[in-house]
Amino acid sequence: MTTHRSEIFAISDEYIDTLGRMSPMNATALGIPGYDHLLDDLSVASETKAADYRRDVLNRVKAMEPIDEIDRIAKEVLIERVEASLKLFDSKESFITYGPIANPVSGIRSIFTLMPTEGDEAVSNITSRLNAIGAALESWKSAIEDMNSLGKGTSRRQVLGVADQLTVHGSGGYADMAKSIDGEGKYPDLHTAAQNAQAACLSMAAWMKDVHAPRSLDVDGVGAERYAPWARYFTGADLDLRATYEWAVEDLNQINARMYRAADKLGLSGKSLKEVAEYCEDAELHRIDGEENLLAKLIEFTEEAVAKLDGVYFDIDPRIKFCDARIAPEGSAAAPYYMPPSEDLSRPGTTWYPTLGHTRFNFWHIASTWYHEAVPGHHLQCATATIEKDRLTRFQRTEAWISGYGEGWALYAERFMDELGAFEDPAYELGYLSGQAMRAARIIVDIGMHCGYEDFDGNVWNAQSAFDLMVNRALLAPDFAKSEIDRYLGWPGQAISYKVGERVWVRAREDAKKRLGDKFDIKAWHNYALKIGPMGLDPFEREMAAYQG
Repeated sequence: MTTHRSEIFAISDEYIDTLGRMSPMNATALGIPGYDHLLDDLSVASETKAADYRRDVLNRVKAMEPIDEIDRIAKEVLIERVEASLKLFDSKESFITYGPIANPVSGIRSIFTLMPTEGDEAVSNITSRLNAIGAALESWKSAIEDMNSLGKGTSRRQVLGVADQLTVHGSGGYADMAKSIDGEGKYPDLHTAAQNAQAACLSMAAWMKDVHAPRSLDVDGVGAERYAPWARYFTGADLDLRATYEWAVEDLNQINARMYRAADKLGLSGKSLKEVAEYCEDAELHRIDGEENLLAKLIEFTEEAVAKLDGVYFDIDPRIKFCDARIAPEGSAAAPYYMPPSEDLSRPGTTWYPTLGHTRFNFWHIASTWYHEAVPGHHLQCATATIEKDRLTRFQRTEAWISGYGEGWALYAERFMDELGAFEDPAYELGYLSGQAMRAARIIVDIGMHCGYEDFDGNVWNAQSAFDLMVNRALLAPDFAKSEIDRYLGWPGQAISYKVGERVWVRAREDAKKRLGDKFDIKAWHNYALKIGPMGLDPFEREMAAYQG
């Protein structure tokens, strides 16, 4: 007697449980108990074992017959994502493509932020996991060495960026974490383990700087041949890269024109966009002092969004109305981010803000970002999927994240709030538009740098010309812009998914409006689009074209 609605749902459960056992860090992220004291084995041998299991699941699920439309979608999503993952493994891309925002080092540090910290058992798990950092980093080093022996490498910029991250973690990062958990020194083994972890990080940092960086690649971009499959992986769409690039150039021009109009509302006619950004950042009106005040503001802001939207534009389940806000650990990239709730909802969905050492903040550019990260953005989307257990498989709810669908929705969420008039304050409007400009500029510089396109001065796009574009036309602060450029170069194809995805979400909505006319209901459309679950942009657009209200 089965406890699942179908064999496709059953194999999805098996898949998540098995991968959880193979990846203790993934188990923690999902809320699967029993693995919080362990870290992943990052060696090629371990990854090969996981890939072999994925192939077995792929073969089995392909032979299964869906029992209905829910099953059909579940099967298609599982097959597409597993095949995409295996392509990256087989080509070795999953081993050689890393940078400061996506790498085992940041993954290890982040997993501690999801762990319980109260009580003897919790501290024991953290202590054991800290002591396991050395072995985990050694296993990653072995994978890097294996790739080097095959003649496959990573750009020197990314290697040095991760080495710097290791240095931050090793220079007080883990000791500070231990102190925040046990300020009274009740658990001496915890603090010793933190020192061991820091020593392992510093050792790995030295190896990356002294041994690996000198033999790494001089060129930052991965080239068009390597870029195309990454773009496909992150968007779930077959894109004409040149046409996408040219569309982004025009989109950026239109966004910048609106930014100048918003600047006029602030009495800043004739100022450059960079000067306008500096004015907004220095203004007192939206200033927030101190981390605690910032976190309180972020939580309050999300609660206000829930109150405004629930029952009118969305039906928000009471179990997911709360979204937490926390300060990101040191060494994080400069961009805010979101982590979904655990499967049992015991850990809420959480937004993270990297302070980069600052204690003064200005909400003019944060407001639209928190619509993106929290409600109606990532939190509403991911938490809705988490609780849709009758419609979505466990794989769809936890592992089927596709950046084009997910980031596209979050950017659409910002646009939707703009349509509702949330940015009537011209400073907030500039903050929203700067985010839009950043995502359009991302397409330009990401495709441009990796595929070798000419920049606006007739040279090939590079880190400097990309930096100038992000600062001057997307209003990014210089330290944020530098982090962003490193991110794009170390994560090819991911940066384009936001605007590409937003365009598909908007197109799907407008198509439904045109087809349904007076029958179109925005709340019903939103609810259906979120409950259908994550999938690639091409299949998503096909599924939404069949929506009848």
